[in-house]
Amino acid sequence: MELPTLTVAERFMRYVKIDTQSDPNSNTFPSTEKQKNLSNLLVIELLSFGIEDAHLDEYGYVMATIPSNLSKQQMDDLKMKNLSIPVICFCAHVDTAPDCSGTEVKPILHKQYNGNDIVLPDDPSQVIKAADYPYLNSFIGSDIITASGKTLLGADDKAGVTIIMEMAKYLMDHNAIVHGPVKILFTPDEEVGRGTEHLDLKKMGADYGYTLDGGELGSFEMETFSADYLVLHIDGVIAHPGAAKGVMQNAIKVAGEILAALPKKEWCPEYTEDRVGFIHPNHLEGGAEKARIEFLVRDFDTQKLKQYAQRLFQIAEEVVASNPDFSKVKLSMEVTEQYRNMREIIDQHPEIVSRALKAYERAGVRPITSPIRGGTDGSRMSFMGLPTPNIFTGMQAIHSKHEWIGVRDMVKATEVLVNLVEII
Repeated sequence: MELPTLTVAERFMRYVKIDTQSDPNSNTFPSTEKQKNLSNLLVIELLSFGIEDAHLDEYGYVMATIPSNLSKQQMDDLKMKNLSIPVICFCAHVDTAPDCSGTEVKPILHKQYNGNDIVLPDDPSQVIKAADYPYLNSFIGSDIITASGKTLLGADDKAGVTIIMEMAKYLMDHNAIVHGPVKILFTPDEEVGRGTEHLDLKKMGADYGYTLDGGELGSFEMETFSADYLVLHIDGVIAHPGAAKGVMQNAIKVAGEILAALPKKEWCPEYTEDRVGFIHPNHLEGGAEKARIEFLVRDFDTQKLKQYAQRLFQIAEEVVASNPDFSKVKLSMEVTEQYRNMREIIDQHPEIVSRALKAYERAGVRPITSPIRGGTDGSRMSFMGLPTPNIFTGMQAIHSKHEWIGVRDMVKATEVLVNLVEII
């Protein structure tokens, strides 16, 4: 199959038109079959570049290897010095977030952005304003891409996919760039926290990796939240409403009282920033007999997660104990580990960071190291044995109808990856 030559913008716009939204309520893996529509296309394109082992496995992971092009003499020289070239992996995820529709995305290329507010044509109430997104001001006179107003764009993380594909094609087309083996990995279901659930790192055979899932130009992230998922179960006492006096103890009302007892202006995402953690109620369901509240628990200090859970349960117990109408209510809690702060692992491998920052500088990009108030596939992979910090893509206002990206940032990120391969 012969494919047309694509620019970075064209490739990106082609990918975002393919609906790959994941589903947090699905029990399958990947959570939606449609994610494979993009994954299959990526395999076809990688094969067309000349990458012979590109394939899609049973779980929806795309894997491929750009083989080393070192000469026999170079390999012999390395062996004489008892040296070897590390195998690196570049990773991005194909799925888009369930927060906003990803169906029938219509990307719009704004050539030489003029600095004005951008009214999105399919819903004029959606306006991207430089006042709201100051980073836009750095793109006056440059090309940016938005959606049309009814969907997200999908730059998270099809920008990362695009950058890795552009890097792969460039390396395959420019054999004069000497490099060791480079692994490519595209995962499903990152947005629903399951991106590494069936990943076989032994099969990948990499020494360390980099995710392409970061934001503005220059950002380099080697620290994430540590995260737990907490469910508070409330068992009330049910009775027929017509004969409930002195008997019914309504679990929904208990849940409401517990939520009302949480701190109003601290310990929650609405009032925290930088390195301050939080506990976030994000789902409530149930009836008069039983209810459950689901919480996201986040902090950069992993040890604090247990403290947060204990504090929450104490608040819930105090609500129940202080109200005689809840005397027979029972509480229980379950905590599930989601991911951990990757810095705990990456600090043990300083060369991973130093090589990346050198690649930034070679591309004329000033590195901006900052923690992520969230997580990436790299968080999980780091604790699975593949240390994996995060490189910028340019994506902005992710998971929303205002999502946008500067083409220039994707081009620079591609340059960084090529530099990184050369440096290693």
